[in-house]
Amino acid sequence: MTQKDIQDLFKAIDKFDTKAFASFLDDNARFKFANIPVITGKNNIFDFVAGFFQSIKAIKHKNLEIYELEGVRFVIGNVTYTRLDGSTLSVDFSNTFKLKGDKIKDYLIFIDNSALFK
Repeated sequence: MTQKDIQDLFKAIDKFDTKAFASFLDDNARFKFANIPVITGKNNIFDFVAGFFQSIKAIKHKNLEIYELEGVRFVIGNVTYTRLDGSTLSVDFSNTFKLKGDKIKDYLIFIDNSALFK
């Protein structure tokens, strides 16, 4: 997974393109988003992410810093969520992608977005 692939992944997320997002995942991927339980399997992750996209109006990632180690990619940055009422929340995040070939097998999102639905 190249830096361009990672940038394309975040572009897909910011466009709410769940199909493009899922194309970066291994069929048996594991997805951990903040403090929710781990979701296993590309189809289950697709369903979760599609539902999450319906709960917000917009999302925008910026200031991405991408670091590479063999078989692992680390991304830090800032994300701004736009709630359905138009208000926003911006928070920093860190993602870890453990790879299987060129696909993500473990997608770990470290973020405190607990204020998003308050």
